Amino acid sequence: MGNGKGGDGAVGAGGGIGAGVTGDAGGGIGAVLRAPFAARTWGALGYLLSGLPLSTLYFSLAVAGVSVGAGLLVTFLGVPVLAGVLAMCRGFGRVERGRARVLLGARVGEPAPVRAKKAGALAALGAVLKSGSAWRHVLYSVVHFPWAVFGFVVALVFWVCGWAYFLYPLWFWVFPAFTDQPGLQLFQNGGHSVYLDSPARIAVTSLAGLVLTLATPWVLRALTTVDRVLVGALLGPSRLDSRVTELESDRTVVVDTSAADLRRIERDLHDGAQARLAALAMDLGLAKERLAQDPRAAARMVDEAHGEVKVALQELRDLARGIHPAVLTDRGLDAALSSVAARCAVPVRVAVDLPARPAQAIEGIAYFTVSELLQNVSRHAAARSASVDVWKSGERLLIQVADDGRGGAGPGAGSGLTGLTERLDAVDGVLVVDSPAGGGTTVTAELPWRS
Repeated sequence: MGNGKGGDGAVGAGGGIGAGVTGDAGGGIGAVLRAPFAARTWGALGYLLSGLPLSTLYFSLAVAGVSVGAGLLVTFLGVPVLAGVLAMCRGFGRVERGRARVLLGARVGEPAPVRAKKAGALAALGAVLKSGSAWRHVLYSVVHFPWAVFGFVVALVFWVCGWAYFLYPLWFWVFPAFTDQPGLQLFQNGGHSVYLDSPARIAVTSLAGLVLTLATPWVLRALTTVDRVLVGALLGPSRLDSRVTELESDRTVVVDTSAADLRRIERDLHDGAQARLAALAMDLGLAKERLAQDPRAAARMVDEAHGEVKVALQELRDLARGIHPAVLTDRGLDAALSSVAARCAVPVRVAVDLPARPAQAIEGIAYFTVSELLQNVSRHAAARSASVDVWKSGERLLIQVADDGRGGAGPGAGSGLTGLTERLDAVDGVLVVDSPAGGGTTVTAELPWRS
């Protein structure tokens, strides 16, 4: 099918974490050896080490501020104090999102701004106090502190011990030169002591340090993974905010699509049926004038006008079918898709297995999806046959259109599948294409049932 689909049209929640730093190039031993020197490792270390002082500040101010504000709620002063603490914690969140973006490459969307429904200071204070996003920022300031302590200690211990033991052969001479010990003391029990002073012990110490040094980057990345989750869950937009943003985007797509459809209908009427009817009116006027002088010529003109009427009626029927076919309303998807398949340039097998009819809007989108895909089969696929399968799975309507054509379909091939994908996205639908070159095309559409 020369129609391909625009790829996996899966709907994702906006505002989550998108890692801007990819994994280390290459793999295997090379990646392990490069990891301690990678920018990603140094960024993770900087994030964990800088997190403790910042988190201590956040924790202290948030706990103190909430405690004072809650204690003052018996008076009106508690309200502005709590609102100020919430606004302060939102400022902390802005710093943390920036730190995660710079050091971890994690891009976290901004939470929804606090908007008061009414004007005035009291309305603004109330909006801040009712903001779930602001309270999540307070929660982050509290719960991140113990994790920041843990991450700081683990990162510092692994980093310092790893490099210190690995480089021990270069600095162990400090002990006999400046102390009364032959090397680093490993163990002491009464009068018995164990020192890292022999060549074998020094080599084993360096080897252990090498293992720690090579393991440290992966420990740091595991620790910062938790930070990514905390920042994304507590400092980013909520699922509701992301859903609202997604619906606003989908609404824009629907409005643009509807406007484009109206312009197409207007153009088809103006260039097609309207122009034909205007010419028909002129021909009938000429026939009326010639009726008395040349009845035969007038009869021929009336006969030609009759043919034009039939063509105009067919154009109007096609236009009406493109808006919403009557057979779909009266008899459902099975009959409507069979009618579409009958007009396709190649033989099409249609199989519809539905226990009931889906929502009217979903039914219409399913019809026009199959109609456009079959048009692409006729125009671009160079196929010998095609098939249309429609069935229900759970609360989803599944559509699959397949052909045995030349394949190679894609959204960038001028097939209009990008617009089709956007139309399905607007109703939480998904469009997936499988179109290897020379291997035919299979397009699967998934729509909500919503009956």
